[in-house]
Amino acid sequence: MKLVPVVVLLLAPVLISCSSLTLPLDCSDIYNHNNRQPSGVYTIYPIGLKSAVQVYCDMTSEGGRWTVFQRRMDGTLNFYRPWDQYKLGFGNAAGEYWLGLETLFHLTLRKKYELLVDMEDFSKNKKVARYSSFSIEPESLGYKLHVSGFTDGGAGDALTYHNGQNFTTFDKDLDSSEKHCARVHMGAFWHNDCQLANPNGVYQWGHEGYKPFIGVVWEPWRGKYYSLKAISMKIRPVQ
Repeated sequence: MKLVPVVVLLLAPVLISCSSLTLPLDCSDIYNHNNRQPSGVYTIYPIGLKSAVQVYCDMTSEGGRWTVFQRRMDGTLNFYRPWDQYKLGFGNAAGEYWLGLETLFHLTLRKKYELLVDMEDFSKNKKVARYSSFSIEPESLGYKLHVSGFTDGGAGDALTYHNGQNFTTFDKDLDSSEKHCARVHMGAFWHNDCQLANPNGVYQWGHEGYKPFIGVVWEPWRGKYYSLKAISMKIRPVQ
């Protein structure tokens, strides 16, 4: 008879923790749980308990709730990397990083997302581009990009040209060009023939490049030779 209270007491913390356990799929879930959370690094679980991954959550831009999957800001991280690293992700969510194509696929598989791309040049000018629909297909289909519904925030539309394209890295050429775009322009992306945007290109600290599209480029805004100071790509569920 004396064992019953002891067992109950031992199980109580487990029962309580299970009942209160929440596993946020994305930054929107974190925001919805507590809309006073500031922008910063949080842990999300795209496919359950064992899939924990750190991301930067933008809780302020255009209503907040954005899960950042790509961020360039100071050139401290090398983005010229092979397929496996783009698949799994690299970098630090507190600074420059790429979340990972596999994580991004699982996120867009579970919810309908919109995309926000914000960017800054070295004269402190800031622009955005927004798309009402964003998703990618699984690795077996080249992580093919689906993006549509452009709204201009001053940056112009660089991604519609990339719609329907496979992801390409320097060691895996899946683009629609006779050239190997990720090698020629030194940046992995959903290249077409080849690109209007190269956000994963070589960080050049604002220099006008001697070759087009080598830098961190968003061609409709600053042209194909200008390398941006900062760019980030982020998604949130469509309400």
